[in-house]
Amino acid sequence: MNNVLDIVYWIPLLPLLGCIINGLGRKSLSKGAVGFIGSGVILASFILSLWVFFQVRGGNVHTAEYFPFINVGNLKIPFAFQIDQLSAIWLLIITGIGFLIHVYSTSYMHDEKPEHFGRYFAYLNLFVFSMLLLVMGANFVIMFIGWEGVGLCSYLLIGFWFKKKEYSKAANKAFIMNRVGDLAFLIALFILISKLGTTTFSEIFTPASLAKLSAKEISAITLLLFIGATGKSAQIPLYTWLPDAMAGPTPVSALIHAATMVTAGIYMIARANLLFSMAPSTLNIIAIIGIATALLAATIALKQNDIKKVLAYSTVSQLGYMFLALGSGAYVAAVFHVMTHAFFKALLFLGSGSVIHAMGGEQDMRKMGGLSKYMKITNLTFLLGCLAIAGIPGFSGFFSKDEILAGAFAKSPVLYALGLLGALLTAFYMFRLYATTFKGSFRGTHEQEHHLHESPAAITIPLIILAILSVVGGFVGVPEFMAHGAHALSDFLHPIFKDSYALLPVHEADHSTEWGLAGLSSVLIIVTVIIAWTRFSKKPDLEPASGLGKVLENKWYVDELYDTVIVKPLNKLGSFLGNVVDKRIVDGAVNGVGRLVRYGSRQLRWVQSGQTGSYILMMVLGMVLVFVVQFFLRK
Repeated sequence: MNNVLDIVYWIPLLPLLGCIINGLGRKSLSKGAVGFIGSGVILASFILSLWVFFQVRGGNVHTAEYFPFINVGNLKIPFAFQIDQLSAIWLLIITGIGFLIHVYSTSYMHDEKPEHFGRYFAYLNLFVFSMLLLVMGANFVIMFIGWEGVGLCSYLLIGFWFKKKEYSKAANKAFIMNRVGDLAFLIALFILISKLGTTTFSEIFTPASLAKLSAKEISAITLLLFIGATGKSAQIPLYTWLPDAMAGPTPVSALIHAATMVTAGIYMIARANLLFSMAPSTLNIIAIIGIATALLAATIALKQNDIKKVLAYSTVSQLGYMFLALGSGAYVAAVFHVMTHAFFKALLFLGSGSVIHAMGGEQDMRKMGGLSKYMKITNLTFLLGCLAIAGIPGFSGFFSKDEILAGAFAKSPVLYALGLLGALLTAFYMFRLYATTFKGSFRGTHEQEHHLHESPAAITIPLIILAILSVVGGFVGVPEFMAHGAHALSDFLHPIFKDSYALLPVHEADHSTEWGLAGLSSVLIIVTVIIAWTRFSKKPDLEPASGLGKVLENKWYVDELYDTVIVKPLNKLGSFLGNVVDKRIVDGAVNGVGRLVRYGSRQLRWVQSGQTGSYILMMVLGMVLVFVVQFFLRK
């Protein structure tokens, strides 16, 4: 009996059941019951995911097929889950980080009305269900269902406080921008179906199937899939929705930005790695877009004053690093950074939520300062998260970021230099955030200072757990030049990427070069951290921005550019189509037919006079007309 096959469907099913129970019972269940059910189902899924992970580690890799989902002619798409090394990693990240965020939410959202509290946990459970469906799907169709599901749930959660118009607009923006990428994904899916007659991974990624595709077709499919990934994973040009997603509750920001939705694009490309490895031009585009996004977002983060906005642009930047790794062919490094990023970014978002909670909803860092005296646990855990994301040696971010930079160096020294610049910017803006928030003197109101306190255990315990993971999580991927071939994560994921590595050119740097690169980046990052800590602890950045600083504060005016070039012209076109084409032409034509029929009917009714003589005259005239036509006009 295959035990994995017997229980694996419970991993996504439990969150779905939690969503249904909390959704239907939101008006009758207590907050305690809602929190217990919402968190409990995710914990159960995590335990099952952990068990599946050890099964996979022991070699039990398989596809669990349940029933035919689409069966039309020769096209057969089963509802099936693929359980292997890649999906096992994501299952642990989604359910593990997701559980901590659920526990955190029980305290953070406690002031909501019971029915809204239940609605929140129903959405949160549905989000996790959708993401699990995405990563477990054994074919592109099941993946796409989960793909669309997380898009819907992000809309519901970002706009959770829908009575505020700007929050609803942020939710609409996320939903609409994701649809652009989703259309490209769908077109790629249709091409695969038309050319190969299947969407199942195990059937597509074989030499026989791939031989049916020309180089141009592979490039087209991979480019379309990448466009889909730019939407979900917030890359240029479809990245502007993600910072606006801060409108949602802080735990939602942590869930979307750390462990789930934004990593969907990386997962999809990693899953289809063999296809992408056969399209070197697409990989080059991915690397260029990735590093451009990383640098653009990092420069914007330098001058943001909203604590959550800094972290949001940091997420966009870190996602750029993951795409840089994918484009460089360093697939393991991309997956590794997804994992470490989930630890420290969830920690940083939840830590910012703890600060906002203590500050009574205030998010402007310029009105904070000196919080380390009042919030010792939040301060320490947040500091550890900053050290990890900055890439300080020994912390999780150091190992994954160093591996990405090494992969970039192997592809192009220019990419490495730009990646190193991005790492320095990351260290600078993160310690600007930390020093401005936790160091110096308090700059808020006396009322805020009076209420400053450490957050309750439901908030601090997840912070402590995530802080520990942010410190030790990187040791599963210690570089080979440091551990003499003991890169545990690379060994675990080798079956997923081995065929791609056979196709890609091998550029292995010697150990002395790798030590030199790691040492250079470490020294520069440490110097940057010291500069930022010293500068902003003593003199926070409180003055209005000017010059380039104002441009960065206004996010390079990209939103304004999109509004001018895309949104306003489309609104005007929509107004023209609605007011002129629809009302005057389409409605005019329909209404004109109605008026014509009514007018004709009104005129014809005069014929029915009721006078027998008139009827006889019309009959005679009709007969005469028939004779004339028959004898004189007919040819």
